[in-house]
Parts: sequence; structure tokens; C-alpha cells
Amino acid sequence: MKNILVPIGSSGNAINTLQYAIDFAQSTDAKLYVIKVFGVTKVAGALKKMDALLEEDSDAELQAVLNAVETKGVDIISKSVKGSIADSIERIAKQMEVDLIISSTKSVSTNEKVFIGKIAGGLIKQTDLPILFIPRNYVFKPIEKVLMALKVGQVSSSNVLHPLRQIITRFNASLNLLHVKTPKSSETDGILSEELVELQDTFKTTENGTVFQGVLEHIHSFNPDLLCVIRRNRGFFARLWEKDKIYKKDFESRIPLLVLKGAK
Repeated sequence: MKNILVPIGSSGNAINTLQYAIDFAQSTDAKLYVIKVFGVTKVAGALKKMDALLEEDSDAELQAVLNAVETKGVDIISKSVKGSIADSIERIAKQMEVDLIISSTKSVSTNEKVFIGKIAGGLIKQTDLPILFIPRNYVFKPIEKVLMALKVGQVSSSNVLHPLRQIITRFNASLNLLHVKTPKSSETDGILSEELVELQDTFKTTENGTVFQGVLEHIHSFNPDLLCVIRRNRGFFARLWEKDKIYKKDFESRIPLLVLKGAK
């Protein structure tokens, strides 16, 4: 894992998320690209000067976050970027050949009932990049146990599991697979791909109404340091496609959540 992108939002989570990213990068020898996206004015004439003012404000906010963390010798490149959030993040991620995005679950939302906010949800829906979401106030610790919840045991390609494989290797972590059979599951859904068979340490099957419910029922018995799911619009994040956000009443992870790219 060489390059990690950290988009900084306007919430108080920014400092905590960046500090986690720094600690994570230090453990994986990765470089950090830290960006803050600011909007653009659509009015011609004198008001175009607003773009320059917005960039100055964005630079100041970004620097304030950088000043509040311990960099610990990690190589950090920071920049304010003009444009829409999802498009800007995806564009820079491709330009910098980013391996992973580390983000807070909420960038601007103050609604305490929301677990994954609209911006974070947009990243899941609009990009196919792996994203590591950090809960509010979560402090980095080495990853020893990973719980991966899945409804379908096959992956579209071996590249999907690459970030997970790197984390397991770097931290010497164990991988516990939780296959959730739902009322809509087929007989072949529980057949694991060769890549997952090679990575797994344990395998457990449960029957629940949704993958969400399966995780909620079993997560405490596994006591993982990281929860991993594959991005599928008919799987774990089905409700995200309905509401553009996920509420805590439906699901909340108190540990980092790794979302791997998958089928749309």
C-alpha cells in the first residue's frame, strides 16, 4: 500500500480521521495525500473573486487540521481542490494512483442519528475505490482481527481483495468470514472464491433477514478490529441506495469499516 488519500471535511471529525490515517500510514509505509474540496461559484464577473476567497478559507482550514495532528515522520502532501467532492476525490485518486481512501463516516452532517452521511455515502455509490471509514473519536490500534461479512462468496476479480490482503499481511491479522444467508440467497451464494479461501482463518454461516442483521448479531462474538464488506447495491449497502445515507438505527460500526469495490 503506497498511496492513501484523505479527504478532509468541515466537521470536528477531520482531526481524528487524519490522525488515524497518519498512524495507519506509519504502520504501512504509505504516503498520504490530504485534500479539502471547496465549491465553485457559478456567477460571472466580480463574484468570481469568491473562488479565490473560498480557496483561501479552504487552505486555512486544511492547515489548521494539519497543525493539530502529529505527523510522525509520514510523508504528507496537502492541497485544496476546487470542484464537486465525489468527482474531485475520484479524479485525484486516479492521478495519484491511490490504493485506499481513508474518510470519516460523516464529513459535514451534525445529525447524531446518521452513521454514514450523504457525502460519505456518495463516495461509496459513485466511486469504485476501496474506502476505510473511521468512526468518530476512534483511536488507531494495530489490526489483529478482521471480520468480513458477505452474502455472496464470489468476487468479480482478485483486485477487489487487494487492499484487504495488504492489511492482513502488514498487520499479520486473522480473517474471519461471516456468510449471511438471507431469504433471497441462492444455493451457490455460499461458495467462496479461491482468493477468499486462501485468506480466511475461520468461516461461519448465519441466517438473517439482511447482511446488516447478521453483522449485528455476531460482531461481538468475533470482537474484530476491522469490519470489511464488499460494495454491492443489493447487499450490505442496499439501504444506502434508497436513502443516500445510513442511520444508526439501521446499522452503526464502532470500529473502522473497510468497503471494497464491487459490483454496482
